[in-house]
Amino acid sequence: MQGIKKLYLPLLIAALVAGCGDKKEEPAAGGEKAATQVAAKVNDTELTVHQVNNALQRIPNLDKDQTKAASLQVVRSLVDQEVILQKALSDKLDRDPVVVQALDAARRQILAEAYMSRKLGTPAVPTDAEVLDYFDKNPDLFAKRKIYRLQEVSIKASQDKQDAIRAQLGASKTLDDFAAWLKAENLPMKVAQGVKPAEQLPLQMLPQLAKMADGQAMVVNAPDGLMVIVLADSQTQPVTLEQAKPAITRLLQTQARQKAAKAELDALKAVAKIEYVGEFADAGKEVAAPAAAPAEPAATPAADATPDADAEAISKGVSGLK
Repeated sequence: MQGIKKLYLPLLIAALVAGCGDKKEEPAAGGEKAATQVAAKVNDTELTVHQVNNALQRIPNLDKDQTKAASLQVVRSLVDQEVILQKALSDKLDRDPVVVQALDAARRQILAEAYMSRKLGTPAVPTDAEVLDYFDKNPDLFAKRKIYRLQEVSIKASQDKQDAIRAQLGASKTLDDFAAWLKAENLPMKVAQGVKPAEQLPLQMLPQLAKMADGQAMVVNAPDGLMVIVLADSQTQPVTLEQAKPAITRLLQTQARQKAAKAELDALKAVAKIEYVGEFADAGKEVAAPAAAPAEPAATPAADATPDADAEAISKGVSGLK
């Protein structure tokens, strides 16, 4: 039961504010509300079975045997939320400018997502030929898939320091020497290590990483500096087409949906009158960003980094690092 509570409270507090606004049900014949439609009351406000069912539908993988216990916890959470909501309204927080802006932003986001969801529907299931084509074009994820043991050094550095960092990495005989130099230069760094399969690394990084020998390093750009990634060692663990098919199918459907979403957005913008004003005038001059490429799940700190053109593979100074 404790696990159920942990699962529902964040969901209800974050996602059911709109549901709590659904206070009134149509009266039953004869002018009285059917008792079965009311789940609880807080002062003069009725919380309905409809709200409970709506919350239950938002809970993933809910076991049928847990439905009764879950529904009781949902009602308790709705009551807790309603008590807080009523106090917030009595304090006139709904008139607070910051709250009004947040509510407006949430409304805009929900409506935009609802439109796209209804417009795009469910993408078609890719054909076997499409799945096979993706499998063949990404051997580093499948046929030549590896498990990598990596050492990562995140370095916070301004642009004018980055060439010197790259040069020092090449000149350092060990990673400890490199770390000592960073410390002497007062360059903040964080060191991490872990084991990552190919699918948990940025897709654009894999071709270079797959060619690196144990002990080699690469440098990638990070939002606030650089990241040095040292390949401690790797192990080949290929995946067959049959094993990969479900994941490839989901990925291709995501790609298709993103492509359709961009096409719909472009069509809507083509007929809209859009004007960027004042200090934002230059926003209209920027080239539209390409549709986000659906990368494989990225769990390392390097996930948001973009490899340099040649991935900065450096082997002279750090070969042999473990």
